[in-house]
Amino acid sequence: MTGTGTRAGSIARRLAVAEFRQYGALRRWLLRRPDIPAGATGFSYVGIVLPVLWAFIVVSALEVVIVHIVVPWPTVRLVLDVLGVWGVLWMLGLTASLTVTPHLLDDEGLRIRNGVMTDVPVPWEAVTAVAVRQRARERSRAVQVDRDGDGVVLNVVAGGQTNVDITLRHPLEVELSSGSERITAIRLHADDPRGLVAAARACLPRSQGATPPPA
Repeated sequence: MTGTGTRAGSIARRLAVAEFRQYGALRRWLLRRPDIPAGATGFSYVGIVLPVLWAFIVVSALEVVIVHIVVPWPTVRLVLDVLGVWGVLWMLGLTASLTVTPHLLDDEGLRIRNGVMTDVPVPWEAVTAVAVRQRARERSRAVQVDRDGDGVVLNVVAGGQTNVDITLRHPLEVELSSGSERITAIRLHADDPRGLVAAARACLPRSQGATPPPA
């Protein structure tokens, strides 16, 4: 029971920190200040899911108004109003976090991100090739790990798909929200996969003196 309680407490803390960071992302979004450091290029991944996110936000906002009008008991109405507004703010924060934290590319390597929960640095020296390849996923979870005889593949998914494959020169230790993983390949989604791949390939020769194979 102690181990279960400790794990539950750790998950609760992680979720609380993530929610706090989402509201920080919402502030960045409103100020139009994406989290792209100097010297880095951002590649968005939220475009494929943005219509769905906005649909949820609009429906949630309408529910707040409807509940406020329909529920006759003041105390219950107040509680539901607070929960409804919190839900709308949470969805706005999620949308903002996915918008202001694009994948990053600079002279050192790639940072593969998904909102405030996933930030995986991949140095160029660890990369053998980068290619465009469309893959559908059975699950829609944003971060998925595949384990098979060939190694461990990290999938950073958007809209139930990935469209960029990264082949690694050697296994890479990365920290995910679920814990540490030693991965051998990466698949991710980008709104402009060809642009990301072209930019990545332009960086690869500077770090390893070889031209990657074409897509």
